[in-house]
Amino acid sequence: NGLQDTPIWHGHGAADPLVRITAANESHSAVKAKGATNYILKTYPGLAHSVNPQEIGDVLLFLQQILPPGGEGEFKVKLKDPSEMSVKELKGAISKAGLGRLAVGLMEKREFVELLQQHRDGKL
Repeated sequence: NGLQDTPIWHGHGAADPLVRITAANESHSAVKAKGATNYILKTYPGLAHSVNPQEIGDVLLFLQQILPPGGEGEFKVKLKDPSEMSVKELKGAISKAGLGRLAVGLMEKREFVELLQQHRDGKL
């Protein structure tokens, strides 16, 4: 399912009254049950539904571990090849990339694939 190679970092305030720590633990268990092998759940004592400097620093360290320096080279987070995506996945990726206006009138899957690939290749 692709989760085994996907690094996941999940920070959670132990004193969060809106999203209880049990929900974070359940998410952790559910995602690991779906095949995730590199899932970090870090809790922050006393932290409510917010972030703190320690958590931001931990996110920075995580990103430095999984992203290449200078934004170049081989990324550890692999994007799915657009040609292997369903039309629903393509539409979602296009929407998230802010390309919805360019997709108006597209009908064929290959058109969605080409649009997303052009975006990823920096040609748009």
